[in-house]
Amino acid sequence: MKIILDISKLVEEGKLTREEADRLTALAAHDTGSFGVNVLIGFGVVAIAAGAVALVPTPLTAVGLGLALFAAGSAITINRVQQWILLGQICLVIGALMFGGGVIAFGAGSLASMLIVMGAFGIAAIAARSSLLMALAVLAASACLGARTGYSHAVYSLAIFEPTLTVMLFSALALIAYQASQRLSADCERLAITAARTSLLLVNFGFWIGSLWGDPLMLMRSMNAKDASLAFMTKIVIPASVFSILWAVVLLGAGIWALQVNRRWLVNLVAVFAGIHFYTQWFERLGATPLSVLLGGLVMLASAVGLWIFNRRAPAV
Repeated sequence: MKIILDISKLVEEGKLTREEADRLTALAAHDTGSFGVNVLIGFGVVAIAAGAVALVPTPLTAVGLGLALFAAGSAITINRVQQWILLGQICLVIGALMFGGGVIAFGAGSLASMLIVMGAFGIAAIAARSSLLMALAVLAASACLGARTGYSHAVYSLAIFEPTLTVMLFSALALIAYQASQRLSADCERLAITAARTSLLLVNFGFWIGSLWGDPLMLMRSMNAKDASLAFMTKIVIPASVFSILWAVVLLGAGIWALQVNRRWLVNLVAVFAGIHFYTQWFERLGATPLSVLLGGLVMLASAVGLWIFNRRAPAV
């Protein structure tokens, strides 16, 4: 776990002795002078890669450049060239992102392309110790189930076509990743926690979509059904009310557990999605009337004050 401390201020306040401050300073990275050089070279690599793709804008160009950058980053990382380690991580991340974008464009977003990208991001995340790539690997896994996001003028959209499968699969992934984080080294623990947290976000998104429209279980029914008509495949099997009740129960259980073990991130996540769930069901049933807006705002303000008090008292975990 990384933390940021103002050493000088802590010494002035008497919370650290001068000897403790010197020891913490000595434990910090020694080669800070190479940081700026690494960053500048990294920006140069990004600019060259972007320019090359712009000159030859094809998916195969992005795939080729991505593989080349990934190979260069891997060579630096594997050989443990300490003064260039940041550059190696930059090359790994940019290379993986370019490769993933090229594969998705070449495969037109097909299931096979998303599976390839998921695997590539997962491997690159471990090699580069990149939480960003680990989160993207989990998101790529959700895309294999049809999860999508979109944007048009002033409108953002989220589509999850398999809420039940999303909830079940990513709940299992979150549990596995969390259990694995208890047994891994510090760097790998961070990656496992990132995977678990991203999975929990997807679980809540699955509940959210399900609580609004239910779930016709299209994927599972399409594997067995003889009648593949649109009317049959879109008929709701699990009603929205089931998702709504289960989501509330899961949020309550997760919140109680997070409080008991002092997991502040999870407490905040539960608070955010509890607010989303509350407002969704509140206005779905009461409508947007002046009284419902007033009462809803008062409830959220009370919840925000409670969360603020908890965050002030609890350590960051």
